Amino acid sequence: MKYYIIAGEASGDLHAANMMKQLKLRDPDAYFRVWGGDRMQVETNELAKHIRETSFMGVFAVLWNLKTIRRNFRFCEEDLIAFQPDVLILIDNSGFNLRIAKFVKNSALKTRIFYYILPQAWAWKRKRVHTIQGWTDRRFAILPFEQDFYKSYGYDLDYVGHPILDSMAQRKPGLMSLDSFRAEYGLNEKPIIALLPGSRKREIKTKLPKMLQVVRHFPNHQFLIAGSETIDEALYRQYAGDKLKIIFGKTYDILNHASAALVTSGTATLETALFRVPQVVCYKPGFVTFHLLKRIISIKYICMVNLILDRLVVQELVEGDLNERKMISELSALLEPDNRRRILADYDELESRLGGEGASERVAELMIEDLKNQV
Repeated sequence: MKYYIIAGEASGDLHAANMMKQLKLRDPDAYFRVWGGDRMQVETNELAKHIRETSFMGVFAVLWNLKTIRRNFRFCEEDLIAFQPDVLILIDNSGFNLRIAKFVKNSALKTRIFYYILPQAWAWKRKRVHTIQGWTDRRFAILPFEQDFYKSYGYDLDYVGHPILDSMAQRKPGLMSLDSFRAEYGLNEKPIIALLPGSRKREIKTKLPKMLQVVRHFPNHQFLIAGSETIDEALYRQYAGDKLKIIFGKTYDILNHASAALVTSGTATLETALFRVPQVVCYKPGFVTFHLLKRIISIKYICMVNLILDRLVVQELVEGDLNERKMISELSALLEPDNRRRILADYDELESRLGGEGASERVAELMIEDLKNQV
């Protein structure tokens, strides 16, 4: 089988690479051409585009790069016609991928279209479920509530569980012990509070200065900044100075030994919860973007933990609420034993709802089964 796979950012690259490994086990003749990052590049036969050329996050970034995005659309359409894949697998990245799905549906290509890690239609533009249903042949959900959401519109999809559990299981055996971690990075014996300001420059510029406001109020703890390997250290030092430790590429080790965390919204909130670290979610999209989002988003929470459990487990500090006073108050609350026990009990429920390890295997099995039925 010939597979054409499109992922648009780092998390999609990770989950798609794990899926590709499982597809290879089930299809010895699998041939891949992909849009992805470093992890997918290891697994693929041909890299069509690297995500560094295609990832534009946020309204203004998209507007600023419209010409490049249009060129990418044209390239992708021509590339698909030239490659003639048996199946197109779309990973998240809805703005780009839905347009490509429409193109393939309306073309003469005899290509099966799968969508894995679905667009968040439940959050905004709910009627996109009709578009997603119409332009794809099979849909694979990673969030437990997505199945009921699609059913409410009369559509079926496959729930395979969240692939983050697979990614974490792969990496946990290599984590350092607390003693080794302290020795490696010159840490003292104070409890650790993790700062996860995100992996994009804009996130770091808006979140990290806010997070750093709380440091002086917790002298009995040490703060560690989880640095992204794609970001130059100078950007972090611009805000953190020379006093705080910035540890690059070791987010899981930091979380494994942290007592609490301040976390930028996104997948990191799930990772933090699965490492059983009480957290405060920090979200500051900017005044204009925030008020635009308020008009179009129809969900109660921004944190994935809260969305999955459908209740406020993790405190969310959004835009104006992301201030020094509230961060101190919420972080102090996390360190109280009774609050910690309650949060960890909620995290246990979260993990059980995520479907357990094996999402990558389950989705690959369903895809191969579907493709064999088309032959």
